[in-house]
Amino acid sequence: MANHKSAKKRIIRNAKRAEINGARISRIRTFIKKVETAITAGNKDEAQQALREAQPEIMRGVSRGVIHKNTASRKMSRLSARVKAVSA
Repeated sequence: MANHKSAKKRIIRNAKRAEINGARISRIRTFIKKVETAITAGNKDEAQQALREAQPEIMRGVSRGVIHKNTASRKMSRLSARVKAVSA
């Protein structure tokens, strides 16, 4: 346990930030899940719309420092490839 006042404040702040960041990651996962469920259902239009909604959400996670830029790029690339394959 922390003994200094500044260390105690830091623990409280870290807990708040962890909660906020967890909510952001959960929101991103929800958007990704919407795309994946549309893909498994075979609904191309719905999958494309869900992907268009998920992309800015994923990039917002990058700008907030929740996920790495390359991770976001990889996720978007794989999702878009899967959406494209639905039509084929």
